[in-house]
Amino acid sequence: MCLLSKKKKINNLGRRKNMDYGYRDEKEGAFRSIMREWPVLLIEVIIAIVLAILLITFGFEKTKVNGKSMSPVLDDGDVIFVSKIAYVGFSPKRNDVIVYRQEGKEHSYNSVKRVIGLPGETIQIKEGKVYINDKLYKESNKVDDMVSAGVAEEPITLEKGEYFVLGDNRNQSEDSRYSSVGMITKKEIVGKAWLRTKRRNGVVNDAFSMVPWTYDKSKEDDAGKHQVDRCRN
Repeated sequence: MCLLSKKKKINNLGRRKNMDYGYRDEKEGAFRSIMREWPVLLIEVIIAIVLAILLITFGFEKTKVNGKSMSPVLDDGDVIFVSKIAYVGFSPKRNDVIVYRQEGKEHSYNSVKRVIGLPGETIQIKEGKVYINDKLYKESNKVDDMVSAGVAEEPITLEKGEYFVLGDNRNQSEDSRYSSVGMITKKEIVGKAWLRTKRRNGVVNDAFSMVPWTYDKSKEDDAGKHQVDRCRN
């Protein structure tokens, strides 16, 4: 009985040692595996950081709104972030708020306007309202009738890659109605207005919000001129 008991103890000790060795081998194997893989993981992290930096640097541009041509959606002094990759492989859509720059022209700086007319369409302004292909355009925003039709008093047919743009504050906007601006070509488009910070009392807020497509003009303050922005569903 004593011999059997001793053999059992020896066997148990052997099994425990084997288990300990096995556990150590497993830990060492896991450690070696991590040591082999960490350079790959490090490279992947570095690549991800570099791509993020490139995307932020070359994919977006910050610009400041000058003037009230896009009021009340965008006010004078607002800072907006422009997606320069929004139209890579895609074309602007009607109602997009875009930033464009016309190099070599009078307006060789960033301007912000809304896309109204698309390539191939015929635009005309009659009695202060926009007509597209001889049909009254139903505005997504409540805007004032235009006092001046400019060059759009006569029908204008947009060529390939041309866009007719207007400011939301129609009677305080220099846009495609005027020969100093004219039609905007796709190569002149910097990108799509994406994020904005609102300027209040001369200070730009830290809070960001999406640039809304439309606004609600039904709510006005006592001065009768305060509009409340809302994003279109």
